[in-house]
Amino acid sequence: MNPAPDAAYIAFEGDRCVGTGDLREVARSAWLALGRHPHAAILIFNDRTSALIDVDFRGSVEDVVARIPVPEVSAADEDTAVAAPRGPGRPKLGVVAREITLLPRHWDWLAQQKGGASVAIRKLVDEARRNNEGSDRIRLAQEAAYRFMSTMAGNRPNFEEAIRALFAGDAKRFEQLIAEWPADVRDHATRLAVPAFQRDA
Repeated sequence: MNPAPDAAYIAFEGDRCVGTGDLREVARSAWLALGRHPHAAILIFNDRTSALIDVDFRGSVEDVVARIPVPEVSAADEDTAVAAPRGPGRPKLGVVAREITLLPRHWDWLAQQKGGASVAIRKLVDEARRNNEGSDRIRLAQEAAYRFMSTMAGNRPNFEEAIRALFAGDAKRFEQLIAEWPADVRDHATRLAVPAFQRDA
């Protein structure tokens, strides 16, 4: 686990939200909740993706916070970070070298492009991101809401119908179906789902 510097998190004790914010703040709030109710079920989610985050709650609150890694510095923050030894590439732009696998015909085509393979691939990725921005936003919101709802409300009334409404883009029916769920669960599911319903944005 290595939290991103701009990531936010949310913790639930059962159906009740007990903390939001950066991972250290949320872990502290969750630890305090466990102190009040030692047998409580505490779940911490990435606030954007709804991925579950594993936190070791053994020891004091200082122990818990100390075990959480310091967020990595993003490319956007690189100018303000302590200068590191320069290697190959363009670190100021956040260029990262990773391996990709292509067929020979793909490599042949890339070799013929102006600027070389790396420039061509970056252009292709940027174009695909622009072209798919709306559908990607909807898909990611659907996935985050589905992941959270499956964990927190899988046994709740109308769960399956609410999931169908989420993927059908029916905001009004979605809100009606989850209206009787516990307030914190309902409100967070609604917030996660909002981008999924903004199809004309």
